[in-house]
Amino acid sequence: MQGDTQAQVPVTVRTFTQLYSCTPRGARLARRLVANRMDVWGFAYDSEVSENVTLVVAELAANAVRHGRVRGRGFRVRLLLRDGVVRVEVADGRTDRLPVPQEPSDDEGGRGLLLVAALAERWGVEPRTGGAYKVVWAEVRTQRAAG
Repeated sequence: MQGDTQAQVPVTVRTFTQLYSCTPRGARLARRLVANRMDVWGFAYDSEVSENVTLVVAELAANAVRHGRVRGRGFRVRLLLRDGVVRVEVADGRTDRLPVPQEPSDDEGGRGLLLVAALAERWGVEPRTGGAYKVVWAEVRTQRAAG
């Protein structure tokens, strides 16, 4: 039996997943641990990529705490680094409240998803099977496109 003789390009996929309490303290811890993970993966704390990913996580975690809280349940942050993109996923227990970007009002809130949209290549929301939770995700490029 003849096999395919073309060499396969190795693909490196790095992942990080952590569950946090659905509290402001949990959101702060998520931001700090994600910044640390980006550093471990080779993106220095003060690099643009690390700051962008950390800011996206901070905004999505704050939204999970503020709008996605379900008594007795936490929220989960998951990072996947593959092919020059970090995919950020934040899962919370509220499936009846899907995030929608809004024009900011005069108060200090309402800008989070606009910021996520500005920093990410793309973002979205996925209700999960069974309706137990939803995932808000964003993809942040780790390298600039040529040209």
